[in-house]
Amino acid sequence: MWVLAVILIVALLIPVAAILVDSPLGKSVARRMEGRVDGGPAPEVRDMQRRVELMETEIEDLNRTIAGMREELQFVQRLLEDPRRKKPTS
Repeated sequence: MWVLAVILIVALLIPVAAILVDSPLGKSVARRMEGRVDGGPAPEVRDMQRRVELMETEIEDLNRTIAGMREELQFVQRLLEDPRRKKPTS
């Protein structure tokens, strides 16, 4: 019975470990470990990398916002179309 419990725990820990490794927290830990192994880049370079990552995140957020605004605009345009001018149906 204990063997079954151990196997079940190991089987459940594998997906949890995969999620943690792929998460931003796991990536941050990996970056810190890489920095300690080879001395890491200069502080200016690390600061610039952090800024670039922050800007990339902001750009992705802005792109999602713009896509949402486009969808909203299309919806409003369809609402405001003249209902008397119907598209011909076949």
